[in-house]
Amino acid sequence: MKIRLPHAPYIARKIAIDLLNSGYVTFTEGVDIVAQKAEEVLTEDLKKELALEERVNEILEENEDEMEFMRVDRRNMFWLVKKKMAREYDVILSYEDRFNKVAHEILDKLYDEDLINYSVSENVVKNVIYTAIENYIQSFEEIEDNVIEKIDKMQRKLIPGTDEYNVVFERLYREELRKRGMM
Repeated sequence: MKIRLPHAPYIARKIAIDLLNSGYVTFTEGVDIVAQKAEEVLTEDLKKELALEERVNEILEENEDEMEFMRVDRRNMFWLVKKKMAREYDVILSYEDRFNKVAHEILDKLYDEDLINYSVSENVVKNVIYTAIENYIQSFEEIEDNVIEKIDKMQRKLIPGTDEYNVVFERLYREELRKRGMM
């Protein structure tokens, strides 16, 4: 699953909590700074992909007439161009490989900035980070469905996409994350 930018703080918080609870890692300056650094790495990676997708869209728009004439499916062409340009933007398209790389980058950043210490192998700690990312992704849709269901059951009907809906959604989403120990 593709991670979106608004998810970065939640994933980062889950990483920090999972590292703290792992028993493998000790923090030198607390959970918040670890979550902040993890979020920085995640955000940087996500921004690379957004830049790539923006460039791909520009290319497709420049060639819109030609694509229409040849009856090329835009979604397929988007994927093909994105795949061709991914290396140029340093974006890994395989999510498993990408999350592995991001987990390693987070670990390196935390260790280099002396925010964590561990006495187990580096791979064990990296796997805690990778698993935190994977677990968040697996539970995301379930959490989102629960929040939407709660909003639908409210007496006051909210319209998706409005500011009020988004505020309520965000509040309920955070509550759901807290219930699951992800925040």
